[in-house]
Amino acid sequence: MLKILLYVLSFIAILSVLLPFIKKDFWIFRVFDYPRLQKFTIIGILATCWFVFFRESEFWLDISISIFLSFAFFYLLYLILPFTFLGKTMIDRVSGKNKETINLLVANIYQYNRKYQKLLDLVKKRNPDIVFLVETDEKWLDGVKELREEYPHYIEIPLDNTYGLLFYSRLPIKNQEINYLIDEEIPSIIADVEFDNQLVRIFGLHPTPPVPQENEHSTDRDAEILLIGKMAKKHEGPCVVIGDLNDVAWSYTTKLFLKSSELLDPRRGRGMYSTFHAKYPLLRWPLDHYFVSSHFRLVDMKVEKHIDSDHFPISICLVLSHQDDEDKMVADAEDKELVEEKIEAGLTDNPM
Repeated sequence: MLKILLYVLSFIAILSVLLPFIKKDFWIFRVFDYPRLQKFTIIGILATCWFVFFRESEFWLDISISIFLSFAFFYLLYLILPFTFLGKTMIDRVSGKNKETINLLVANIYQYNRKYQKLLDLVKKRNPDIVFLVETDEKWLDGVKELREEYPHYIEIPLDNTYGLLFYSRLPIKNQEINYLIDEEIPSIIADVEFDNQLVRIFGLHPTPPVPQENEHSTDRDAEILLIGKMAKKHEGPCVVIGDLNDVAWSYTTKLFLKSSELLDPRRGRGMYSTFHAKYPLLRWPLDHYFVSSHFRLVDMKVEKHIDSDHFPISICLVLSHQDDEDKMVADAEDKELVEEKIEAGLTDNPM
């Protein structure tokens, strides 16, 4: 019975590693991008069980499974390491003492959560310069409208479809845009805020996830993320991309985004900073993100306490400095072609 159980679990685990290699947008191939740490742990346990209980087996299937699990374990370890303290950082950490800092707070509040005060208490405690809330409807707008007192510059797009956005800034907003890049019901924003005697461009977005109840393909999500990446690349000044991207930091789409935008991921070399799912500790991965241009240095980044949402809020503190492009990723010709193909697929609603 133990061997039959190991066969079943091993085949499922092996399949979960192989499916993301299929670069198709259908959800079954993309959803297994998410639980990388979980797959790493499960495969490690399975490989250990095979070694402990059946290491003397000469049956070709047992040997094949043991070898593949071992390769999969080290492959996943290789992919995970950049998001641990053993990985190379993309953005340097500095002290914020005696420096102008910009503090941001991003929170997917879960539209049906009505604990407005928990979010307001967090904002009061953290005292960020910018607050970006996603999944906000009219009830959430009413519940947090007192933020206008401390944050007199704002962009409010309450929607009942779980894609509403609320953006509050203590810093003056000099220019702003509301865009519907891929879907006429899914907004994103651009806000140029005045900080440290210059303009910082903030891109805020919340694309759809590749899950059957939302969108069976990752096409729209990937296209929106990559469109924002192209915009960030064209922008010559400092910029930050923020929001719930419904994609993990290690996916091939995120890597393609980093290459095409030439932005930096402050997670790398520091940790996963997993924000979802807040209520299930064993099913967590990083869905809420900050990506920054090379003008910035990191002072601090933190996953905040539970606010009764399915996501944890995440905050970041940054300072402006000289540009340092040493650690950015750069797209080659093949990457650029793929970016254009994926954007075209999203714009034409033609999944790849």
